[in-house]
This record gives sequence, structure tokens and C-alpha cells, in this order.
Amino acid sequence: MSSRRDEFKSGSSNPAKRFLEWDSNAGGFKFYDKEKGANVPVKIPFKFVVLKTLHTVKGWHGKSESGIYSNEVPDMNQVLNVKSFKGGYIASGLYRDIKDKLQGGVYFKSIYIMLADGSIANIGLKGAACAAWGDFTKKTSNRLPDEWVAVTGATDQRNGSVKYTIPAFEFKGSLKEAEGEMADAAYDQIKAYFNDYLSRKPEDAAPSADELLAEEAIPNKTAHVEPAKKAPVAVTQIEDDFELPF
Repeated sequence: MSSRRDEFKSGSSNPAKRFLEWDSNAGGFKFYDKEKGANVPVKIPFKFVVLKTLHTVKGWHGKSESGIYSNEVPDMNQVLNVKSFKGGYIASGLYRDIKDKLQGGVYFKSIYIMLADGSIANIGLKGAACAAWGDFTKKTSNRLPDEWVAVTGATDQRNGSVKYTIPAFEFKGSLKEAEGEMADAAYDQIKAYFNDYLSRKPEDAAPSADELLAEEAIPNKTAHVEPAKKAPVAVTQIEDDFELPF
């Protein structure tokens, strides 16, 4: 039976403790550490178990000089409500209908994972890094519930004169019984959180407090590479050319 006190409960907090994104210049993942006030590189190789995959929008809003974010949705036929931290509302609708109105926001695949120590994290992939994940899982997605996935390094890529990197993914063996039980417990936390999260209206389904406070972790607003005989070109611009055609 429902309790009247349920009316006064706040939404559950995101169980992910770290939000990782690919740093194309450095050739590795990084996450924003609030205590240090800086991005921290993730030591490679590292392995994880996939718990849940969603879709979202992130980016950099030049007009307000703040990060862009949206709610997370299970499939691309659901409404995304896109805002910037300081500039407010940007657009709402299906991604295919609003992608040209996002003012610096781009598609991200949001992958919730369990790390080897049992902690929950999130990997955000966009552009070429997202395409690399798509290539890796295209014919192997049925293996994801039962096997470890490892980030083993970076693969060098080139677009014309511009160099960049994408993550290299490999399967690293089946989960042992105890590891499977640990992954089930981690998934239960994710499921409970998203049962609450996805029951909210899109405009209320804001990012976690960790994400909202970590604007510095919003994609590489200052990351550049030096192409031959040309002015610096943003890595994010090159990676956006690989955006998936939703």
C-alpha cells in the first residue's frame, strides 16, 4: 500500500560514481573529480560489464558559456528535453527533429557499467568513439550480459590532415558466478533508479547532481589538434562527422 509520505520523497540519486568520456587528444578516458576540480585520466586497460544503454545530448553552449545536457531515454523515439546550464531551454522533441537546433549539443550514447571492483560508472560516447562502440557490438551484443568488455588502448584515426583517436574494445572472458551475482546486484540499483527516473516527465528528468556540478566534464570545449598546414581544428568537430544517422 502506498504511503502519504511517498509524496514527499525526492527522486533517487544516480548510482554511477564516475562519468567517463573519451579524450581524443590524450587517447584515453577521463572523468571529472569534484574534489580536485579537474579531469582525471582513467588508467588503461580497464574492464567493465554493460548494465544499461541509453541516449542523451551533451555539448557546449557558446552563448551562455555553459554545458548542454538533456534527459536520458531508452530509445530514440522518445522526447529529449535539451537545456544549457546557464542558458536554459534549447529544444524539445525527437532527436532527428531537433538535432539541427541544439546550438552545440550532440548525440551521446550513455552506457552504464559495472567496473571490476563492483562500482557503477557511466561511459559517454559521441561521434567516432560512439561509432567504434557500434562497430564492436554490431554482431556481438548478445555476449554483453555474460562477458567482460575491456578498453585496451586507443586506435589512431585520420580525417584528411586531422588526426584523432578512438577507443579499442575487446571481450575479456566470461563472468564467474560471483562476478555475475555482483553484476546482478549492480543492475538492480540501476533498474531501481531508472524506474523512478523514466517515470518523470522529460523536463523533470534532469542529470544527476554529479553531472550538473561537473560542467568542466562537458565535452572538450577547448580541446584542439594541429592539422598539417591548417589552423587548429576542434577534435569534437571531427568526431561529430561520425554522428549516427538517427
